[in-house]
Amino acid sequence: MELGISAASVRRILKVDLELKPYKKVIEPSFSDDQKIKREKFANWVRNNFRKEETMRILFSDEKFFDIDDVYNSQNDRVWAVDRADADEKGGIQQRRKFPQKVMVWLSACSKGVTPLVILDDRTVDHACYIKKVLPVALKYVNKVFGDDWIFQQGGAMPHQHHLIQKRRQDNFPSFINKDHWPPNSPDLNPLNYSIWDEFVNVIDWNKVKSQAILIQQLKSSVKKIRESVVVESCTS
Repeated sequence: MELGISAASVRRILKVDLELKPYKKVIEPSFSDDQKIKREKFANWVRNNFRKEETMRILFSDEKFFDIDDVYNSQNDRVWAVDRADADEKGGIQQRRKFPQKVMVWLSACSKGVTPLVILDDRTVDHACYIKKVLPVALKYVNKVFGDDWIFQQGGAMPHQHHLIQKRRQDNFPSFINKDHWPPNSPDLNPLNYSIWDEFVNVIDWNKVKSQAILIQQLKSSVKKIRESVVVESCTS
């Protein structure tokens, strides 16, 4: 519908007269009816079984792939130029490899901070790798910050459900949220997914990442730059 009004006038009306602000659309997972029921059951289970101070002692965990082409957001990454050719000369072209080298990492977070980063590989993590590399790091860190009173959270990936991992958890972890309670397709419930991974990505110096080896170096150094305030706010809100 044509209103005969300029774009500048529209922006002035929205910002000045109506005092509105522009907000990006938030992308959330789409839930099936069954998933909605499981999420409601999880919320009720947490509410009935945990006090607020107990939720502050949950250690959230997640795995993530990083590749040497970084995480590119065309909406945020702009180049100011007089025309397209000028923009291209000033770095306006983002090239991506068809099969970029990548690294899988594991990280956990809680109200006290983040664990040391565990570098895995470019393959899916199996139960043996998880037991050897991941669980010892989680145990050492969380026992230091919480003693023997804490709760471990992990997703429902198949390797996490291996009987050897379940036995290791039962023998060494005072409490954990298992797959029967943690609802599927719920990245919005894990602070790593909805906040901390983004913080991590943004502190990496992607201009230096030219190979898998340099990517690993950047991951190891950049995890220390994650702001404590972001972690604490994410894990306590």
